[in-house]
Amino acid sequence: MVATVLAVGAATGLAAAGADRGSDRPGSTSTTPTGPALPAPNVAIPSDPARVSAALTTTTRELRDALGRWNPANRVPEDVTLLALHHQRILRRLASRRALGAATIARLPRDVRGEARDTVRARRQLDAIPRSPGWLPRVRIGAAARAAKLRRFYDAAQRRFDVHWSVLAAVNFVESAFGRVRSRSEAGARGPMQFLPSTWRIYGMGGDIEYPRDAIMGAANYLRHSGAPRNYDRALFAYNHSMHYVRAVRRLAARMRRDERTFLAYYSWQVYVRTAKGVRRVTGPGLG
Repeated sequence: MVATVLAVGAATGLAAAGADRGSDRPGSTSTTPTGPALPAPNVAIPSDPARVSAALTTTTRELRDALGRWNPANRVPEDVTLLALHHQRILRRLASRRALGAATIARLPRDVRGEARDTVRARRQLDAIPRSPGWLPRVRIGAAARAAKLRRFYDAAQRRFDVHWSVLAAVNFVESAFGRVRSRSEAGARGPMQFLPSTWRIYGMGGDIEYPRDAIMGAANYLRHSGAPRNYDRALFAYNHSMHYVRAVRRLAARMRRDERTFLAYYSWQVYVRTAKGVRRVTGPGLG
């Protein structure tokens, strides 16, 4: 009953099909006064598994350190933005190139492997959801609510409806890149949790379909009425009638539940859009 923008076309970097067009172009790095060099937005990604594994390991560990220094009540800082973008671009490459992905993930150390494996598998699941042939969305982009504010909204919805915050965050991520994608879906779904207006009238509790707190509460209400928390698979299938969608959301939620820095990393990713000429990034450092 609720249609997803991201799984059927508009797409964040997680859900969009195809490789990052800038990923093989030479790039430079920027430096911080006290920290390591930061990857430039289009710095080249290695093409062999050993080097990709080394790059992803270094980037993931540096990103986690940067996330630990960031107060999520504030804007995403430059170091997090650039490291998260490089992290995202590598994982996009691994998702789109299966042989490279398998060989790279097998080489990753344990502290990096699980998150990379599940993120890549989640994106492939979302890519597998059928889309209308030839449909290309007109995507509008806006700023997301601050990460700390979204986290409070998820917690409030969990307390009221007993739907785990990580599931709500995963749906918010997949549906609208945490509210950055402002477009309607092909089916007319709207808002940060992508509700059809007809469904919103039943489960939105009189709130504003476009306001993050109201949308998250409405999604928790809908998921609870559809079987959560006893049966998340059933509830998520009601949200989007695809087991690919269900598996992707469950994987992403599990990673965020295991380590909350993963939520902050996903939040810091950029938005990619499918166009007639391929996939392109429509937000950049400082706009996350």
